[in-house]
Amino acid sequence: MLEQSAAPIEAGTPVAPPVGPAGGEVAVLSKAQAFLKKPGTVQVARGMSLFGEHSAGWFALGLIGAAVDKPRRKDWLVASAGVVGAHAASIAVKRVVRRRRPDHPSVEVLVGTPSKLSFPSSHATSTTAAAVLYSGLTGRNLVPALVPPMLASRLLLGVHYPTDVLAGAALGGLVGGLIRRKLKRR
Repeated sequence: MLEQSAAPIEAGTPVAPPVGPAGGEVAVLSKAQAFLKKPGTVQVARGMSLFGEHSAGWFALGLIGAAVDKPRRKDWLVASAGVVGAHAASIAVKRVVRRRRPDHPSVEVLVGTPSKLSFPSSHATSTTAAAVLYSGLTGRNLVPALVPPMLASRLLLGVHYPTDVLAGAALGGLVGGLIRRKLKRR
C-alpha cells in the first residue's frame, strides 16, 4: 500500500501520481480521464454504466433476442445466461483479488459503484461476453463496436485501473468464447 501525505492538499495544487506498482496505472488513468472527458461524454459513460450494472442490460438484450428469434430461442437463452455467468465469474475473482478501486487526488470518480473492489471490471467482463456471444447469434462482429467504448467509459468514470478493464475483457472473452463454441457444436 502506498503512503500518502497527511497534509491537506489545497485546491488547484497539482498532485503527482504515486510511485511504485500502482503509480504507472494511476498516471495512465489520470491521462485517459483527462483525454476522454469532453462535453457529454460523462453522461454517456454514466448511461453505459447503468446499462451494464450487474450485466442487466446485456441480459435484457439477450431475452429480447430470444423473444424475437424463435428458431434460436434456446441459443439466445444460453447466451444470456452466459453473460450473467461471466459477470458472476468477475465477482468471484474480485472477491479473491480484493484490489481497491482507484483512490488518488489526480483521479476524479464520476459515478457510484456497488462495491469498493476493482479487479477485474465486471462491466468489461459482461460486455465482452455479450459481444462475443451475441456476435455468434447475429452474424455480425459486435466486439469492436461494444467493447472499447465500455472499457473507455470505466476509465473516464475513474472507477477502474487500465489492467482492471483489460482483465475484465479477457475474462469475458474467455467465458463468451467457450460458450459460443458449445453453441456452434449444437
